[in-house]
Amino acid sequence: MNAAIRAVVQFGLDARLEMFAVHQGFRGLVEDSLFHIRAPDVTSMIQKPGTILFSSRYAEFKSDSALEMALQNLKRLDIDAVIGIGGGGTQRGLYDLSKRGFPVVGIIATINNDVYGTDISIGVDTALNVALESIDRLNITASALDRAFIVEVMGRDCGYLALMAGLAGGADAIIVPEQPTEPDQVAALLHGAYRRCKHSALAVVAEGAKYNGDALVRYFDEHRTTLGFDLRLTKLGHVQRGATPTAFDRILATRLGIHAIQTIRQQTHCVMVGWKDGKPATAPLNEVVANKKEFDLELLAQAHVLAT
Repeated sequence: MNAAIRAVVQFGLDARLEMFAVHQGFRGLVEDSLFHIRAPDVTSMIQKPGTILFSSRYAEFKSDSALEMALQNLKRLDIDAVIGIGGGGTQRGLYDLSKRGFPVVGIIATINNDVYGTDISIGVDTALNVALESIDRLNITASALDRAFIVEVMGRDCGYLALMAGLAGGADAIIVPEQPTEPDQVAALLHGAYRRCKHSALAVVAEGAKYNGDALVRYFDEHRTTLGFDLRLTKLGHVQRGATPTAFDRILATRLGIHAIQTIRQQTHCVMVGWKDGKPATAPLNEVVANKKEFDLELLAQAHVLAT
């Protein structure tokens, strides 16, 4: 997100726009936590993870009173448009503002990669590489100890991170919310790894799957005698969110930030800036919030073939 903020501020100032920043997202809009932001404020930050503006879960923004207060604060400062960076909740909040006639542009940023209208989101590549490094290390440990491991990755109700991390990490089983998998199927896949003379077996599971890491461990504990091997669970959790951004994420965020300013200058509003077909592109916010992103079940099937 910092790389996107940097690009928005610098290209906005280059276009002779007066730039404000909002502390803590929608909460800051409502609580009037807005301040001028200048070029020195965003130097030497492209490599920093997280966001210098901080973020917040602010469910109150759905209320009419909160939206009205945000609009009053924006109008009082003579602000012409808002650029918001975030995932599905952020895009929804921006859409609610736009329905009241205020110009908005969203920039997609979520490690879950679960938002309609973009091929990839800011943060995905960094989170994926953290997961992959962990999987590679666990594979080494599993081989040395002749054990099976389950790695649970983030993603809420979307299995994108689990699929891609499992595919890149050579997992023997990948469990995602989009395709229900029973515990005995997971056990069969892990047993298959041993039948192929592997010294380890590893499954990657999305946290939002029906049988997530905890549920699978309970099942395996209850059937320990029939399974015939020990199982260890590793939950990556928020470790995936705090890594130094990869080169791909820095470049992606920079290009999306630049495109957001260009979109504002072209008087195009109520859109989300994302990445389609290898370049920045916009999608109408009403379509973004109304549609669900499709999951690539064919790629999941291909990953299963590779594991056999």
